[in-house]
Amino acid sequence: MSMDYFLTEQQEMIRDLSRQIAQDKLKPIREKYDEANEFPWEAVEVFRKSDLFAISIEEKYGGMGGGVMETVIAVEELSKVCGGISLALAATGLGTYPIILHGSEEQKQKYLPRLASGKSIAAFGLTEAEAGSDAGGIRTTAVKDGDSYILNGTKQWITNGGEADIYTVIAMTNKAKGARGASAFIVEKGTPGFTFGKKENKMGIRASATRELIFQDCRIPKENLIAREGMGFIVAMKTLDKSRPGVAAQALGIAAGALDEATAYSRQRRQFRKPICSFQGVQFMLADMATQVEAARALVYAAARYIDSGAKDYSRISAMSKLFASDVAMKVTTDAVQIFGGYGYMKEYPAEKMMRDAKITQIYEGTNQIQREVIALNIIKASAASV
Repeated sequence: MSMDYFLTEQQEMIRDLSRQIAQDKLKPIREKYDEANEFPWEAVEVFRKSDLFAISIEEKYGGMGGGVMETVIAVEELSKVCGGISLALAATGLGTYPIILHGSEEQKQKYLPRLASGKSIAAFGLTEAEAGSDAGGIRTTAVKDGDSYILNGTKQWITNGGEADIYTVIAMTNKAKGARGASAFIVEKGTPGFTFGKKENKMGIRASATRELIFQDCRIPKENLIAREGMGFIVAMKTLDKSRPGVAAQALGIAAGALDEATAYSRQRRQFRKPICSFQGVQFMLADMATQVEAARALVYAAARYIDSGAKDYSRISAMSKLFASDVAMKVTTDAVQIFGGYGYMKEYPAEKMMRDAKITQIYEGTNQIQREVIALNIIKASAASV
């Protein structure tokens, strides 16, 4: 039983709905999609019918008008059962944020209703072979040609890649300016010159599709430029600042799900003629796991609420939530496998999958080493400003 976080009526409705979907719809299929390394379109259809894609989009574009907090609640509940399947929803949010935050009114009217209804899902194209943590190392180019831009280059490890219909992509419009020469664009699946690489065979989150985006003389209309030329790096960073609590929520959900599974197992598994939950060694592990999960939840919810409050500068708290929750996810899932013992290493039990799924949360949308750098630089900057 977690603490009472004084959720609104709408937030409680989202939590209860997401929890029911996770238990009734995702749990029976999570093993199948993990083993098959397939994208869970049947789960996406459930998300569509339940209006989960509409959560963070304004009502005037067909959304529910919720904020980061509402997204966090849904992603946490879905991730308690499957961190891979939940990504179909969370990664669509990541791909949508550039349009929500910086899109023109015309772009919002064209794309947001499609995304709110779930008729289209989205993806965000930033990472490349030479540009992961170093976003300034982008080599994909966008060259202005009359009323169009021509894109060339390759994006790597893109979540929802190949499955999504709408992609927000960062490309260089002026290489001489470095990071300040990057721009953001909307590219639709099916555009000539836009293809996909092979589907990656991953350790975890195997129900999520990860592919390269390949641009070869891909011509898109100039109206697909988000904001203006040179704003790409800012669009990307503001997007990540807003989306990182979503990754934190995924990590939190995986950890909470692992704790639930380990606790239930410890009550059933008997050794020396009594359940293993009666042994102090196991009790102390469960106590530490529960404390870490609750601390992560408190920080993630605080970050989401702070962002939704209209705060201008939330890079630090956003990075903290992602850093802490993902480290907790790795620790708690590892301990869950330990409590399951030999069974924890077997695929017929969920603990090993949760441990595999947890690892990526320390890596994507900025490694935890990068999060620490973001946090430290914010602290140093604030300290200098107060002198």
